[in-house]
Amino acid sequence: MTQMQPTTKKIKKTNGGKKTAMTQEELWTKHWQEVMDFMEANHRRPSKHHQEECLMHNWWKHQKKLLNAGTLAANRIDRFKELLAVGDENRHFNQYR
Repeated sequence: MTQMQPTTKKIKKTNGGKKTAMTQEELWTKHWQEVMDFMEANHRRPSKHHQEECLMHNWWKHQKKLLNAGTLAANRIDRFKELLAVGDENRHFNQYR
C-alpha cells in the first residue's frame, strides 16, 4: 500500500484583512498544535459534547482513522503518535469504579 503524499493545494485564509496562502501541511500542523495546546492546558482530550471542542475532536478522530487504515502521510505518523501518547496520558477514567 502506498503512502499518501501531502498535497500542495493552497487554501485561502484571511490574516488581518490580508489573504495569504496556507498549504495542507501548514493546516495539518496548525490543527496538531491546536489539539496539543488544548490537551496541555486542560489535561484531557477534546470532547464531542462541547461545541467549541467539536472540530478538534473530529480532526483527532479522522487522523486516527487514517492512521489505522494506513493512509496517513508518512511525515505525519510520528507527530500524530506523539499526540496519541499525550492523549492516552489524559484519558478519562470513570471515577465510580
